[in-house]
Amino acid sequence: MRWARVRLPPPALDAALALAFGAVSLLLGQKPPPLAGWHGLNAYGDVLTLLVNLPIAARSRAPVTVIVFVCGMWAMFVDAGYWPVVNCLAPLLALYTVASLRSLRVAVGCALIMSSVWWYAGATARETSMVTYVAQSILFSAVMIRFGVAARVSAKRADQLAAMAERLRAEQEDRARRAVVEEQGRIARELHDVVAHHMSVISVQAGMAGYVFTSDPATARGALRTITATTREALQEMRRMLQVLRADADEPDGGSASYDPMPSVAALGKMVERIRGAGVDVDLRITGEPRPLAPGVGLCAYRVVQEALTNVLKHTSPAARATVLVDYLPHHLAVSVTDDGSPPDPATPAGATAGVQPTGGHGLIGMRERARLYGGTVTIGPRAEGGFGVHLTLPTSAREVRDVQRRED
Repeated sequence: MRWARVRLPPPALDAALALAFGAVSLLLGQKPPPLAGWHGLNAYGDVLTLLVNLPIAARSRAPVTVIVFVCGMWAMFVDAGYWPVVNCLAPLLALYTVASLRSLRVAVGCALIMSSVWWYAGATARETSMVTYVAQSILFSAVMIRFGVAARVSAKRADQLAAMAERLRAEQEDRARRAVVEEQGRIARELHDVVAHHMSVISVQAGMAGYVFTSDPATARGALRTITATTREALQEMRRMLQVLRADADEPDGGSASYDPMPSVAALGKMVERIRGAGVDVDLRITGEPRPLAPGVGLCAYRVVQEALTNVLKHTSPAARATVLVDYLPHHLAVSVTDDGSPPDPATPAGATAGVQPTGGHGLIGMRERARLYGGTVTIGPRAEGGFGVHLTLPTSAREVRDVQRRED
């Protein structure tokens, strides 16, 4: 049979100790004292023994009061001629409790109270020298105070560790919440860039196809082909994002799904062709020596250009002209997207040019967030010579990113 271990709460434990000390003292007092001059317990001695030991049950709640009362009853016990050793355990435990719960000064004062009873017992003893009682009182008091102080220090350290653990847990939860918010923002930016751009192209092409469906069937068929290709590309990007979100984090390879690389500066040519197919004349220029970029930097540049060209497509006429300039600098990547500011043609159907109108400027906010995430800067606004411009500068090395972020901090 297996016995369950029951952990008693402190009040129940103190009560059990008081009963145990009282029982042991009563049994010890029934034997003849080993030294002459002391006599065994009678009814009065039994009552005093219980008064010395039973208050131990309240030692945790009122340690100083308990030790003063216990020592007072013990002094009466000694004065009645009973053997002092019978009731020495309760005062020692009471002194330990004071040392573990109160200051060292209070513990020393209580030790003097207990020692005075010990010295009184030595003064009334017949066959034992006073030196023995004094030495015992000093030794036992020092040991109890030492153990009590050690227990108090250990309890204080445990409380500090518990507080540190609680602060650490709160910090971890806060970091987890911030990570969730940042991840939600990242996913929202990706969804916005993918959906807004491709749906704008599809909207323009669908409106154009409907506008020339009977008058120019060849142009209508071309617009439908562009819609098909744009839809396929949008589905591929959405599928890639969903694969990342659904991947099993416990698998080192992210699951069985295979991932295509995220779009980067090298994919700007396809984007420009898609915008040209929607009716906007786009000129792509690349200067400097092209080189591999960090995935995040390349994706940031791609998405900013994508959002800028989407805005050109939505807010200018099909005859508008736009220029995309990519400049590979020694430590930075500079990207600019400008247009000539041609207004939409009022005679053209709204679905053919206007596309999906912005609702709150999330695209512009996304540009700034992406640039700040990678230590870059972006300037957005109208140009003095007319039209609109987006200018992005991104560090291309980890050192440059740290320098920019340090200056911002």
